Amino acid sequence: MTTNAGDGDRARPTGGVRERARTEIVERALASAHRQLAEVGAAALSVRAVARDLGMASSAIYRYFPSRDALLTRLITDAYVDLAEAARQAEQAVDRADHQERFRATARATRRWAIADPHRYALLYGSPVPGYAAPVDTVEPAIAVGLLLLGAVDDAAASGASLRAMPVRAGLADEFAQLAQGLGASVAPGVLAAGITAWTSLYGHLSFELFGHLTNVVTDRDAWFETFLDEQIARIWG
Repeated sequence: MTTNAGDGDRARPTGGVRERARTEIVERALASAHRQLAEVGAAALSVRAVARDLGMASSAIYRYFPSRDALLTRLITDAYVDLAEAARQAEQAVDRADHQERFRATARATRRWAIADPHRYALLYGSPVPGYAAPVDTVEPAIAVGLLLLGAVDDAAASGASLRAMPVRAGLADEFAQLAQGLGASVAPGVLAAGITAWTSLYGHLSFELFGHLTNVVTDRDAWFETFLDEQIARIWG
């Protein structure tokens, strides 16, 4: 009996077809999880609820995300990567010699991303999810925005700009010197400390804005953010 090769191919889907089907299910699952983030928050995220939303058996969805933590890790990593890409595109569009504007562009892009997707921002910088510990492989994407900010500061120092070093307590100077060496940065420990302070202050500012702490305090949030950036620039560049 002669077998038609075409029929056999249709009976046994190729790896490409299976991979596309898998990708589609993963994308639908992530979209469902994003809706959950908006509706019930990260702490109540449920793989079973995602399965119900997709019309799948719970046992089937666990083939793609074996646990709630695996799903959370994917959501967190994707959010960090998307945020970093938005910041990187904005920073790279600026003249490389304009270090202050590179710093501002990175911060502004971070704010735009956060305002456009507050639930994902809250996943990254809101309350920790009870029982969840992020794996080490989330660290690199998590610091990408900070590295862009610090890169602008370091390039300014390398170009000969006179930057202000913030005072650091005894014992911290060595720590920041080692950190600068690890980052391949040429800035003085006090300047690196000022850059890190600006980085952490950025997220403090955004969290106050996004989580409602500026209600009845500041009306023009855009102007307030630019004022914040002016202050951070003045602290580093003088």
